[in-house]
Amino acid sequence: MNLAEFQQTFRHWLVSAADDAACALGNHRAGLAVYQNNYRAQLVACLEQAFPHLRRWLGDEAFLAASITHIDRHPPHAWTLDAYPEGFYPTLLEVFPHNPDVHELAWIESALNQAFVAADAQPLTLEALATLEWDTAVLRLAPSLRCHALTTNADAIWSALWQAQPAPPAQMLEAAGGVLVWRRQFTSRLRPVDALEFQALAQLQGDGSFAGLCEWLVARLGEEAGVARAGEYLAGWLGSELIVEVSDG
Repeated sequence: MNLAEFQQTFRHWLVSAADDAACALGNHRAGLAVYQNNYRAQLVACLEQAFPHLRRWLGDEAFLAASITHIDRHPPHAWTLDAYPEGFYPTLLEVFPHNPDVHELAWIESALNQAFVAADAQPLTLEALATLEWDTAVLRLAPSLRCHALTTNADAIWSALWQAQPAPPAQMLEAAGGVLVWRRQFTSRLRPVDALEFQALAQLQGDGSFAGLCEWLVARLGEEAGVARAGEYLAGWLGSELIVEVSDG
């Protein structure tokens, strides 16, 4: 067995503890178990570090069980463990199929981590809007922005856990909406929005056209209210530093 074959066999053992791999490595199970235990412990610690509030919400036992399920099904796929927590969300959907609060809390925690390391971009200044032709304006949103549908009070749960306060019980929202996560300067931000603003932002993410956004809102609210709401959204997004570039389409 050459070095490459040994490495592949050893990786197979770490991931699966398969008998054929153990035999190929000399069947020293006691010694091999040390490496596998260390491998699994590192991955559990990686998930615990990435999802501290989710762990507190679920409890140590349930979080560990979900982590082990994920580790058994999904070995690391990238050169750095920083990427490993990104795949935990689909596993949680399988392990907790009837708990949308768990899914949404996990998404929030993961998105905040991703937003913090997203590419830098300077927010758009008001001066850049002075001579803009709005009929053809194309707006680019911050690369750190993440948007997700929200059906529970997961944002309130996360906020309470983040402040080390007792979290409210999980509840379904009276009207589904959305949640925005982005980085403003050096701080990741979280903001729940109603369904209309969530859908409007998705519309703008699609093609960036401000005129297209106005048309979309007019179709839903009427001409006067639709144009006014587009202006309100634009002002709010500029103030939150969600818009980083504008060009003449």
